[in-house]
Amino acid sequence: MRYADGGGLTAAGRAKREAVRFEAAEMFERGVRPPEVARRLRVSRKSAYAWHVTWREGGVAALSSKGPGGFPCQLSDVQAERLQAELEAGPAAHGWTEDQRWTLARVAELIHNLFGYRYTPRGVSYLLHRLGWSPQVPAHRAVERDERAVARWRTEQWSRVRGRPSSWARGSSSRTPGRI
Repeated sequence: MRYADGGGLTAAGRAKREAVRFEAAEMFERGVRPPEVARRLRVSRKSAYAWHVTWREGGVAALSSKGPGGFPCQLSDVQAERLQAELEAGPAAHGWTEDQRWTLARVAELIHNLFGYRYTPRGVSYLLHRLGWSPQVPAHRAVERDERAVARWRTEQWSRVRGRPSSWARGSSSRTPGRI
């Protein structure tokens, strides 16, 4: 992800960008035009023009940071801890016995059942990331798999199966086509 966890800037990043906007406001007060502000501050002209309009309509205060973007987490710290415990109990504890994997849709349903909040799959993904969970690719193996039988088949049968098929003809190859 390009920005800090969950998207958006960190507090330090927001403060740094705010300082650039305040510097632009000082230049606007001295009569410097937006294209020159953009050049001096090494920002896009579009940003400089937008800041100029905002500064003209609301002054320096209008250029201050509005805080972190996006929606705040709907779950309290206590609810997040409970969700963590419920996730660790596994999908079977919540009625998903046919497949022992948490999917984003299942976690969204669990959150709705426990707390009454609706989350999109992307929102669930961000929430799980904040809780320390990461996507996993499970090894698809049959529950009935007999490892000893597999090992025996590999040593006894595979060597016969992987031999050279009769359709392979012996021959030679060269980089240039041969002429007859």
